[in-house]
Amino acid sequence: MNELFNSFMNGPDEKGRFGRFGGRFVSETLMPLILELEKCFEHYKNHPEFLDEMDDLWKNYVGRPSPLYFAGRLTEHLRGAKIYLKRDELNHTGAHKINNVIGQILLARYMGKTRIIAETGAGQHGVATATVCAKFGLKCIVYMGSHDVERQKPNVFRMRLLGADVIPVTSGRGTLKDAMNDALRDWVTNVEDTFYCIGTVAGPHPYPVMVRHFQNIIGIEAKAQIKEVEGRLPDTIIAAIGGGSNAMGIFHSFLDEPEVELIGVEAGGKGVDEKMEHCASLTGGRPGVLHGNRTYLLQDDDGQILEGHSISAGLDYPGVGPEHSWLHETGRAKYVSVTDNEALAAFRLCCEREGIIPALEPCHALAHVMKIAPELPKDHIILMNMCGRGDKDIFTVARHLNYNIAESD
Repeated sequence: MNELFNSFMNGPDEKGRFGRFGGRFVSETLMPLILELEKCFEHYKNHPEFLDEMDDLWKNYVGRPSPLYFAGRLTEHLRGAKIYLKRDELNHTGAHKINNVIGQILLARYMGKTRIIAETGAGQHGVATATVCAKFGLKCIVYMGSHDVERQKPNVFRMRLLGADVIPVTSGRGTLKDAMNDALRDWVTNVEDTFYCIGTVAGPHPYPVMVRHFQNIIGIEAKAQIKEVEGRLPDTIIAAIGGGSNAMGIFHSFLDEPEVELIGVEAGGKGVDEKMEHCASLTGGRPGVLHGNRTYLLQDDDGQILEGHSISAGLDYPGVGPEHSWLHETGRAKYVSVTDNEALAAFRLCCEREGIIPALEPCHALAHVMKIAPELPKDHIILMNMCGRGDKDIFTVARHLNYNIAESD
């Protein structure tokens, strides 16, 4: 463990670094905004009035606590470890994203900001941001890669119904990386009234720790729930990794429990090889700087960021949150990859065995559960974060399965 940390739960240090990862690599123009945000976050994160308002919204607007569900038929089918799902797909808006958005937009209101910008890939962060902005009467602008606009049409329509301006980004490959680039440009040019609501545990400090702080509610609940049901902690926790907010949300409360194995599952796309048709930054990348922080990235020999590929828009990002990079290098968490086809197989199995239509993002985690559960004893407990529901992905899945929804019975 890095000598700066006497606990895995204490990071980052005063410079916003997890070991050699993280930090603040931003322009001079952005620095005052970042420092203002950090000061506000540190002041309000434990403020009783702020916490009361956030807890009320989590309970009565989001629908927390989300259930912990024993997946009995999956367990029976795989004939191995017991499988529990943390059902964050049952949140209002259909994913874990709203946990963080509630916290950030409350901060924006405390700071007097009236214009909210966000980036989105699969659209769930965009929908959550548009939803909370609608509730509070705030202007909402969502940057979304043009490629993702096409493959996530249901979420684009939802955002626009909620009153958000969805701006397609045509630079690069038109995915999450490019949307984040344009959102940062917007923030620099609209400093007075604008708050940038980042959706994952990436970006310049304090975003990685701030997003984790708000998503930590997942792990806090899960730890209490599994103790109530099983009388002990799980043996293994598994979550999908793009930028990594749902995984840090469920990992954080267990970081100082060495008996609990933590596994993050990246998007292996068409396979992790030299062709880079994947988004597995930790499995197939190396350290570099992107979007204001040092972390593992997909890049060429000249340090140019590569585009990558994933069937899942929410995992289609060439980097990962800096805390995950640190957990990877310290060995506290293990990171693996799952291909598009393996995620599709997990999608179908979950639908047919549990009556749950999952998002393609957690299907990557479920695919790894399918690999390891049969080899584990029946008293081994696996806890998986079901971080999103699959309404948004049915057209993508249908296309890959050669099923024409328009012509179906």
